[in-house]
Formats: sequence, C-alpha cells, structure tokens
Amino acid sequence: MAVTYSDYGTGHPSYYKLDSRVLTPKEILTKVKAADYRGYMKDDITKADNRPEPQRSEALRKIKANVLCELWCDISSYRHYAYRLHLYRQTNDPQYAGGICDGIQTNISLKHNHIYNDMGHLVLLEELLTRQMDLFTS
Repeated sequence: MAVTYSDYGTGHPSYYKLDSRVLTPKEILTKVKAADYRGYMKDDITKADNRPEPQRSEALRKIKANVLCELWCDISSYRHYAYRLHLYRQTNDPQYAGGICDGIQTNISLKHNHIYNDMGHLVLLEELLTRQMDLFTS
C-alpha cells in the first residue's frame, strides 16, 4: 500500500514531500476554527483576561498586536517557502518518497504550524476582546 499525503497532516513535512498542495492562510484559518484550536498561549491569554479592567483590555490588545506582527512575518516566510517548494518540485522527482524530508519540506511545515498557532491565538483574543468587562467589580 502506497503512502500518500493524506496520511499526514498539513503540519508534517511528509505532507509536502508527497507532492501535496500548499494551503492558503485563509484555508489554515478555516482549519483552526473547525478544530476549535486556541494556540499554545491559551493559558497566558486567559491570565490576561482575568485581570481587572482596564488592565485586562490593555494586556489583551498588547498580546494581539504582538501576535499580529508574528503572523505577518510568518505568512511572509510561508509564501517564500511555498515558492521555494514550487521550484524544488520542478527540479526534483515528486514521486520519490523514500528517505527523510528535505529542508524545504520541514521549513514550510514549521511555518504552517506557526501560522496555525498565531491564528489560534487571534481567534481566542477576538472572542475575549468582544466582551466588555465591568469596570466597577474586582
């Protein structure tokens, strides 16, 4: 039985080694929402959410600004690696599935995972920032 890219998730280098399609950022966001994923910073974000206002909103906005900056950098790198993967596939046999993954497949899978985490953080932050906490309770 032959191994195919569907045997691996989009965050695994073998997914790209087996000539799979590179997802768009919008498709990654759809996967994040479908999985109800909130990112590895969920505990830190929850801690900021538990602070009293106005420190709560200020902390959440600061985290959001940092995550957005990381997301744009990650998307830029992801596009760069997607282009390099395209060139790699033009010059290498896409049917070759033996051996370990090359650097380009590892790089794009890691960038996919960074974007996935960034988007998970942003989904959670958006949910929390839409709620206005009471300014007069502790």
